[in-house]
Amino acid sequence: MSLTQLLKEHAEESAAKYPEEVKAIMQNAIDDLEVSSLTTNALKTGDIFPSFNLPNAKGEVISSLSLLDKGPLVIAFYRGGWCPYCNIELKALQNALPQIKEKGAQLIAISPESPDNSLTTKEKNELSFEVLTDKDNSFARDLSLVYKLPDSLIALYNKFGLSLDESQGNSNSELPIAATYVIDTNGKIMYHFLKEDYKLRADPLAILEVL
Repeated sequence: MSLTQLLKEHAEESAAKYPEEVKAIMQNAIDDLEVSSLTTNALKTGDIFPSFNLPNAKGEVISSLSLLDKGPLVIAFYRGGWCPYCNIELKALQNALPQIKEKGAQLIAISPESPDNSLTTKEKNELSFEVLTDKDNSFARDLSLVYKLPDSLIALYNKFGLSLDESQGNSNSELPIAATYVIDTNGKIMYHFLKEDYKLRADPLAILEVL
């Protein structure tokens, strides 16, 4: 089953569990984000992706330039290990990793989670690719990928026991949208996926086709 199908199946199962008022809060947040101009300035296919130096789950700094010296790079931004859609995406990317490597490319994931929480996410999903921490969403913000959660959604997450403060180590209540990039060795973006709806993610099949 493709990632797109897995996400759709999970979304349908989740929707069946939640009362209408909960679904309305979630959908309204997505709708507001979709009509915003958040991604207007986001990088897209043909643009040059900026270099970065970010810590991995062990606190070691990873350089994008060093990675690109070895081949093309697939970068997936995700919200955190607390997000079931992110975990489904990360597992699908892990399953596709051998094929990505066969294409001569590398894969990394970036989130605002602290390194400790990133390590938990990596171990939970048995990931063998690097999971990097973008502290306070600083890098993602420069890419126009970050939004602040509405108060109604923050309250709902708190009710569910989901604390972004604990996940990220700040009280900003900000997250990156679902974004995936494929970058060639010159830093040029060959493929981009930008969606305000967190239930949608770039399918590894599309990534492999680009590679």
